[in-house]
Amino acid sequence: MTQFTCPMHPEIQQEGPGNCPLCGMNLEPITPPSSQEPEVSDLGYRLWISFILTVPLLLTPQWPWVQAILCTVIVGFGGWHFFRTAFTSRRPNMFTLISLGVGAAYLYSMAATAAPSIFPPSVSPKGSLPLYFDSAAMITVLVLLGQLLERAARFKTNQAVQSLLERAAKTAVLLVNGHEKDVPIEQVRIGDVLRVKPGEKIPVDGTVTSGHSTVDESMITGEPIPVEKSVKDPVIGGTMNQTGSFLMQAEKVGKDTMLAAITKMVMEACKSKPPIQRLADTVSSYFVPIVMVVAIATLFFWLAVGSGVSFALVSSVAVLIIACPCALGLATPLAVMIGVGRGASEGVLFKNGEGIEALEKVNTVVIDKTGTLTEGKPTVTHIEAVSPWTVEQLLILCAAVERGSEHPLASAILAKASQMELPPLDKFSSHTGEGIQGVVGGHEVMVGTQTFLLRSGIETKQLRTETFQNDGNTVLFIAINGKAAGFVAVADAIKASTPDALEALHRLALNVIMVSGDNEKTVHTVAEKLHINEFHSNASPQYKHDFVKELRSKGAIVAMAGDGINDAPALAAANVGIAMGSGTDVAIESASITLVKGDVAAIYRAILLSRMIMRTIRQNLFLAFIYNVLAIPIAAGVFYPTFGLQLDPVIAAVCMSLSSLSVVGNALRGLRKAF
Repeated sequence: MTQFTCPMHPEIQQEGPGNCPLCGMNLEPITPPSSQEPEVSDLGYRLWISFILTVPLLLTPQWPWVQAILCTVIVGFGGWHFFRTAFTSRRPNMFTLISLGVGAAYLYSMAATAAPSIFPPSVSPKGSLPLYFDSAAMITVLVLLGQLLERAARFKTNQAVQSLLERAAKTAVLLVNGHEKDVPIEQVRIGDVLRVKPGEKIPVDGTVTSGHSTVDESMITGEPIPVEKSVKDPVIGGTMNQTGSFLMQAEKVGKDTMLAAITKMVMEACKSKPPIQRLADTVSSYFVPIVMVVAIATLFFWLAVGSGVSFALVSSVAVLIIACPCALGLATPLAVMIGVGRGASEGVLFKNGEGIEALEKVNTVVIDKTGTLTEGKPTVTHIEAVSPWTVEQLLILCAAVERGSEHPLASAILAKASQMELPPLDKFSSHTGEGIQGVVGGHEVMVGTQTFLLRSGIETKQLRTETFQNDGNTVLFIAINGKAAGFVAVADAIKASTPDALEALHRLALNVIMVSGDNEKTVHTVAEKLHINEFHSNASPQYKHDFVKELRSKGAIVAMAGDGINDAPALAAANVGIAMGSGTDVAIESASITLVKGDVAAIYRAILLSRMIMRTIRQNLFLAFIYNVLAIPIAAGVFYPTFGLQLDPVIAAVCMSLSSLSVVGNALRGLRKAF
C-alpha cells in the first residue's frame, strides 16, 4: 500500500491517506526519487509563470481589469494548491493564513472592480476603491518559491541516497571448481569464494583467503591512506581494490553488508529527524481562528444592529484585509534570503530554513578528523638526511624510485618533489607490504619500513624517528648503497585554520568532540595538539551514527561536521549536519549546511549567522502583525459608535505597507553585519 506523509512534518508517515496529527494537513503520497523531478519542475514552472505575470500586474494599477485578469491566472494557476491544502486540513496552519489573505484580497478587489456600487460612499469619498490584486499575487509567488526550495532539497537528499546504492558492485567474479565466472551480485551467497582484481570494487563484505593488495576504504573510514590487505584481513563491499589481486570469502551479502547498513541509516535518520516548527505556523494556529471569528462576529453584529448589509460587509472584509499576511509572507523568507546570501559570501551554504533554526540552538559540535580538522590527504611533514646526503638529494632519489610504486604514500613524496628534475629509474623491484628498491643515477636506493632495511642488514639506530611516529606520522626509511641515509615522515596535516577555529567555538561555550575512524594513537595526538578533551577513535559509520543519537537522547543539541560517506549517517542523525564542500556528494546532501572551503572556522561563522537570522525572523514576525493587530478593532468598527471611525481600505493598505517596509528594513539592518 502507498505510504503517505505530511509536507510540513515528514516524520509523520502512514499507509493510506489521512490528516497530519500535528497540523491537520492532508497527507500526501511519498514519491520515489525517480518521480520527484517532475514534481519539482512543475512547481518551478508555476513559480515562473506567476512571477512573469506579477511584473505587469504591478505596473498597471491604472487598469483594474488587466490586474484582475492577471491576478486570476496567478491565484488560480499558481496558488490552487494552497487553497486545496487549507480547505482540506483539519486545523488552521500556514496555508490557511495564506489562503485567507490571498482570498480576502482577491475577492474584495474583484468585487470593488466588478461592482463598486455595493460599497457605501463613505468607504471611498472620491469614488475610487483601492485594490489589492498586487498583494494577492506577491503572496502567491513568495509561497511558491518556498515550496519549490523545500521540494528541491528533498529531491536532492533522495538522489544522494540513490548514489549510495550505486556504489555497490553490480557483478562479482565467482570461483566454481577452480574456474572464474562473472555473476550478478544478487547471486553471491555466504561462503562463496570470489576473485577481486585491481581497480575493481569489492563485491560484498568478507575476508581475504589468498593474495595481497591495498584497498581504498575512505568511503567507510574517511581516512585517505589505503589499507594493506592480506590473508585473514576483512574487506568491505563497495570499497575499491587498488594494486593487487586476491581471493576472498563472502561473509555478508545483500542487506547485511556495511554499505547497505550505511544506506539504511541515512534513510532512517533523514526520515526520523524532527522537523523545525516554524514560528509562523505557531502564530497562525492562534491568529487565523481569531481573525475568522472577529470577521464573522463583525458581520453579524452590524447586521443585528441594523447598520445595513454594505456597512457590515465592508467592516467584515476590512478585518480580513487588515489580517492579510503580506508582511508575514516576507518576514521569514526575506530574513532567510538575506542571511543565506550573507552566508554564501562567507563560504557558508544553508540548504534550508530548518538547518538555520537548528544551528541556532546547538550546544554540542561533533567533528570528524580527516578532511575536516586535517587536510584529508597524506603530505610530507619532515625529511631528515644523514651525512653525506642532503635533504634535497634524499628527496630526489626517494621520489625517483617512488615513481615505480603504486603505494598511496608515493603520491605524497612525488608531490613534494614536483618541482625537481628526477633522474631515470633502473632495476625497480617491489616487496609487497615492506618497501621498494631500484637504481637511480648509479645509486641503489631502498625505501620502506624499518624491518625492510633490517632484513637487508642495514642498521637504522642512528635515525631518530620516535618523535614523528608518536605524532602520528608514517615513517619511510631510506637506504642508499647499503647504508641508512635518512627518512621521510608522511602524515595528514592539521589545517592551518583549525586551532583558531576551535578556540572560537570554545568561546561560544560549545562542547567540541572529535570522532574519527583513524587509529587511537593518531587521534590522541591530534586531540592533544588541538586541546580537544573528548575524542573517539576507530569509529565506524555505525558508531558515529549511534554516538550522535546517544548525545541527542541525553538532551544535547548536536551539530555534526564531516566530509565522507562514513559521516553521512551521523550527519543525517544530528540536529544539524555540516558538510565540508570538498567532501562527498552523499555527505553534502545528508547535511543541512555546506562549508564551501571546508574550513572549520566557517562553523563559527555559520553559528553566529544562524543566531542573527533567527533573531531577525522573530523581530520580523512581531512587526508583520503589530500594525494589523492594532488596526483590527478599528476595522471591526469598535470605535464607530463613539467616534464615527470606520477603517478606510486605504488605511488598511497603509498598515500593510508599513508592516512590509518595517520587515524589509529590519532584515537589512539586522543582517548587514553578521560577524
